[in-house]
Amino acid sequence: MRRFAQAVLLVLSGLGLLHAALFTDLYLNLVKPGMRPLLIASGAVLVALGAWAAAEAWGRRLGGARDGGGDAHGHGNGHGHGRRPDGDGGEDAHGHDHGHDHSRVPRVAWLLFLPVLSLLFYAPPALGSYTASREPARAVAVEEDGFDPLPDTSPLPITLTDFTQRVQQDRSRAVGKRTVVMTGFVTPAPGGHGWYLTRIIVSCCAADASSVKVLVHGAAAPKADTWVNVTGTWHPGGTLGTASAAVALDARSVAKAPEPSNAYMDALPLTS
Repeated sequence: MRRFAQAVLLVLSGLGLLHAALFTDLYLNLVKPGMRPLLIASGAVLVALGAWAAAEAWGRRLGGARDGGGDAHGHGNGHGHGRRPDGDGGEDAHGHDHGHDHSRVPRVAWLLFLPVLSLLFYAPPALGSYTASREPARAVAVEEDGFDPLPDTSPLPITLTDFTQRVQQDRSRAVGKRTVVMTGFVTPAPGGHGWYLTRIIVSCCAADASSVKVLVHGAAAPKADTWVNVTGTWHPGGTLGTASAAVALDARSVAKAPEPSNAYMDALPLTS
């Protein structure tokens, strides 16, 4: 890969980051919203470095065109008979600079253009059921200060994390008597015993993603990765308010929901 191609790679990488972070919400498939300024800054730096590298490569080419008329013995026939010992190729064994860059890297390096072009033309989707089905549910933090009373709204909008906490930690067992509604995407359950309503949560970026799941009973599973609102009541199992309680729901209704722009948040459902 020549220097000019390397410069193009840097520029395209920077443009891909700027496109994803400035003009679309695609960056939310990879990182948290707070990382946006860093992506923009990184994209600008890559574009600037690529432009500088391209200008330098072009300057060397013009300099070589002006100074590369002599051969290795100074007779002006334009043919060189040697290469620089350091392999850069700009100067022959007799100390004459031909202005050419004969450096090489493995051809596989051209594959670096594929992820760069994908940022511009085909951004990877957010993580979904494939990831969630291959890892255990996230351990939910213990509520230290107790739980606030639940509002009287019915059905009660609640996050998967809050539902899990109240099922396994709330000694008042208030959630056991309530009809709740939660939003997430569908993940198949092993063995065909129900299916999981799932949310994926990230601390920084998609690389540290973890999932929170609620097992759904009493309703046919929609297609994997479909975003749905599920309304129902706690599915009895174990002792409510303790770690033995099942994090599960008896569904009364399942309705398709729009995929949120930021899929890596365990947010309350949008209800009318």
